[in-house]
Amino acid sequence: MFAESTHDPWKDWLEEFGPRLLLFARQQARHPRDAEDLLQEACIRVWRESGGGEAVPPLAHFFRALRHTAIDAARREDRRARREQVAGAQEEPLALFQCPLEQNERRASIEAALGELPEDQRNVLVLKIWGEQSFEDVATILDIPAGTAASRYRYALSNLRKILPTHLSA
Repeated sequence: MFAESTHDPWKDWLEEFGPRLLLFARQQARHPRDAEDLLQEACIRVWRESGGGEAVPPLAHFFRALRHTAIDAARREDRRARREQVAGAQEEPLALFQCPLEQNERRASIEAALGELPEDQRNVLVLKIWGEQSFEDVATILDIPAGTAASRYRYALSNLRKILPTHLSA
């Protein structure tokens, strides 16, 4: 008899890198509650593109797929909102970065401070620090030059140093 293999490279990989991807998804999502759905959709997208094999593509592919999935979701949401508006339905305003109450207050403070950064800086910072991506990978994921990624990173750190003390002391 053959013993079933319990080793699943995709599962192992997701356990290791899932928290980084989820943080990035939270920054990309219009609503924090959508982050897990975006992450799941992006993982499925990457899995299909890779042919569903055993080999897990590089982390940068997941960040890129996550970003594109978030963009697609935002476009779908915008189209739906326009249809509802035309139909006379009232739409609730979108709350771009509502930080849910987290168990870890420091984490919530950091996420709140990240939400105050300009989107282009925030994306680079999250990918570079929590995503552990190189500037070249960040540039590929965001479709920008590597030098632009590096300068946005420096600006983001500078701005975060100014914003974060107010959140941590609150």
